[in-house]
Amino acid sequence: MRRLMALLHLFLFTFLPLSASAQNEVPDSIVQAIDSMYEAMTVDTVAINDSIEKMKSVVVVDMPKETKAERDWSTWRPNPQRALWLALVIPGGGQIYNRKYWKLPIVYGGFVGCIYAMMWNNMMYRDYSQAYLDIMDNDPTTASYNKFLHLGKQINDQNAERYKQVFKSRKDKYRRWRDLSFFCLIGVYAVSVIDAYVDAELSAFDISKDLSLKVRPTVIGNNASMNPLYATSLGVNCSINF
Repeated sequence: MRRLMALLHLFLFTFLPLSASAQNEVPDSIVQAIDSMYEAMTVDTVAINDSIEKMKSVVVVDMPKETKAERDWSTWRPNPQRALWLALVIPGGGQIYNRKYWKLPIVYGGFVGCIYAMMWNNMMYRDYSQAYLDIMDNDPTTASYNKFLHLGKQINDQNAERYKQVFKSRKDKYRRWRDLSFFCLIGVYAVSVIDAYVDAELSAFDISKDLSLKVRPTVIGNNASMNPLYATSLGVNCSINF
């Protein structure tokens, strides 16, 4: 719009004076038409500016965002399948998911204890295996078994067979304990998985006062007996409420 008005002014002040000088006058009809055109464009410009200001003044009302409801942990129940998979992938993950944090020291303590026992027994097994190999080869330059002897003790022909049996038995013992530690590690892992699954399954188990078992002594009447000594008898009454 501004460019059109600038072109109109350029036309008025450039071409019309030239034609007027040529003809010494400008027709009144042309001047009136140009004035009416200029007034119309001015009115349109004002209307457009007013519309823009009104559009700017419109208040945009944001739609209220949906607020996510907070989880009520008092009524939350774990999913047994999810607890099982978490316990399988991450040791102790099922206990964390079930929110049983007090079991984590037991689970991780079992893992650490089994790993330490496995490493210790493996170290002792390698040492006694090397000592057994050295005492069996009859090579005086290989005598790693001397570090297992008591102070002042030496291996000679009289006690060589006994020490061979000792080193062999200890080698086998530490190897057996090392393997047992590995199986204990697998057992701790399996128990943690089973515990996570069973705990999640029993999270919805009803343990309210309406579910109870009561065992108490009672006196049972026997109306069919004519002997008053056998008219009553003692018994146990078991009642289950559910």
